[in-house]
Amino acid sequence: MENSRSQGCTYPVGMRAVKRAGMCILVPPCPGSGDKEHSVSLLLLQMAERKLLVLFGSQTGTAQDMAERIGREATRRHLQCRVEALDSCDLANLIHEPLVVFVCATTGQGDPPDNMKMFWRFLFRKNLPPGSLCQLDYAVLGLGDSSYPKFNFVAKKLHKRVLQLGGNPLLPVALGDDQHDLGPDAVVDPWLVALWDKILALYPLPPGLEIISPDTRLPPKYTLHYLPEDSPPPEGALPQPTALRAVPSELRPFAAPVVSNQRVTAQSHFQDVRLIEFDITGSAITFSAGDVVMIQPQNCPEDVQQFCQLLRLDPDRHFVLKPTEPGTSLPPLLPQPCTIRHLVTHYLDISCVPRRSFFELLSYFSTNELEREKLQEFSSAQGQEELYSYCNRPRRTTLEALWDFPHTTCAIPADYLLDLIPRIRPRAFSIASSLLAHPDRIQILMAVVQYKTRLSKPRRGLCSTWLASLNPEQGDVRVPLWVKKGGMKFPADPATPVIMIGPGTGVAPFRAAIQERVAQGRRGNCLFFGCRQKSKDFYCQAEWEELVAKGFLTLFTAFSRDQEEKVYVQHRIQENRRLVWELLSTGNAHVYLAGGSCLLLYFSYFEV
Repeated sequence: MENSRSQGCTYPVGMRAVKRAGMCILVPPCPGSGDKEHSVSLLLLQMAERKLLVLFGSQTGTAQDMAERIGREATRRHLQCRVEALDSCDLANLIHEPLVVFVCATTGQGDPPDNMKMFWRFLFRKNLPPGSLCQLDYAVLGLGDSSYPKFNFVAKKLHKRVLQLGGNPLLPVALGDDQHDLGPDAVVDPWLVALWDKILALYPLPPGLEIISPDTRLPPKYTLHYLPEDSPPPEGALPQPTALRAVPSELRPFAAPVVSNQRVTAQSHFQDVRLIEFDITGSAITFSAGDVVMIQPQNCPEDVQQFCQLLRLDPDRHFVLKPTEPGTSLPPLLPQPCTIRHLVTHYLDISCVPRRSFFELLSYFSTNELEREKLQEFSSAQGQEELYSYCNRPRRTTLEALWDFPHTTCAIPADYLLDLIPRIRPRAFSIASSLLAHPDRIQILMAVVQYKTRLSKPRRGLCSTWLASLNPEQGDVRVPLWVKKGGMKFPADPATPVIMIGPGTGVAPFRAAIQERVAQGRRGNCLFFGCRQKSKDFYCQAEWEELVAKGFLTLFTAFSRDQEEKVYVQHRIQENRRLVWELLSTGNAHVYLAGGSCLLLYFSYFEV
């Protein structure tokens, strides 16, 4: 049979392609009027499943939170909806999806989030035919920050690529902006209104059904089924490694023993910085200088106890999770069965700053009128400035917010815990050691995060506070971790010099690089290091000085508070500009920067 093409779709000659609801519907020619043909297309449309797939790429959880919001709104419109990370989606089946909403963040300098990198590589394969996605109706929602040069770069590029592959955009790409006074919601809220209008035009509500009212609480994603109190304890979440164990990953972290936890700043210094060493023997972990170690933190016992008391939960009660809807996968990082204590300690991020969706769901449980009104205000579009002042500006935690709504908190059903509170996300640390210098070991240089806001209690970083509290001298202390490739790649040519600029803990990846290069006998290592005072926060001083004495390292230091006039690394670079220029111009040196925003340095021009 001969074929014709339309919008990238191939179909038999004599058939007419009608693009509806994300499908190339083939309508046979009908004798007589075109009304019969129209009736056939409408009948086929009614037979189409009302399905929506929401795919997200999220680094910090914001895009995932937004994707789940879209999923809830789809449920209210009686759509069969799945919400998945882009890398969890079966990409081969994407060509069969009629309707997809992409929600994606942009990280770093225009990079896709970690959980969409495989999808990103697949989407930009050159051998994908131009009409691959001709059946797809789609929309793209980007979440970014306009203070970065590549604002929402991933969303823009994704939208353009799906269009190239034949997709049919329902709306222009939405570009949410953290810098807006009302945050991304200023763009997202009106865009979603337009999106649902478009989707309901393609997929009208079935006869007899109406949109579920926002006043109606949706069922939870999972239900907790408590086990008898004499049930055996659940298996540990971090099984010990075996010889056949796969390389550790987020779903299979390695339980690494803590070997040492040393404070490397003076006790009188305002900041507590630690050099922590982990034993990775038998883990199959390998890494190079510039790679990062991912660490899965946990909540402190005091916060766990407070949370359980507030919600009137028995921390030692065992349960199993069961999905409400068939086909919903269980959280991969939770053991089955599990205890409430394990759930709160290892999974629920009760120390994160709660999002708008938290207050929206919380409002459904409130039996107190004043609390319910406030919660509804925080979850409304008009209340976002008030919510920012309450939560984001002072960095109020989820646990603290629950304290402020005691009547509501004690009424939260346990089934909704995983809908209400996101999971604890892993933290990334630059690896500060080399396997060539420290076999079977990973070291990190970590500043313990603590700062003041208008709240009376100091703000503390979840992961750094937990790691700093670990004392290997008090027993076997283990930390779940795995390694990822980092953004720094050091030169393979041993003759290539490297210029490294790393004030403060930004020196961590350069310590790994220097150890690696020294172990390989490479010289030409130039380090600019800065801190406040030589006597208080000159990390790894003895190690650097020994390498200088052996001729492996050229070191320039800037101690900003050791003299009346402050001196920073950029001043040392300016003072040694001839050396720097010589390494760049004749030695083809590679330059690496790590640290905070103070490193707005420029190497395009040196006054010699």
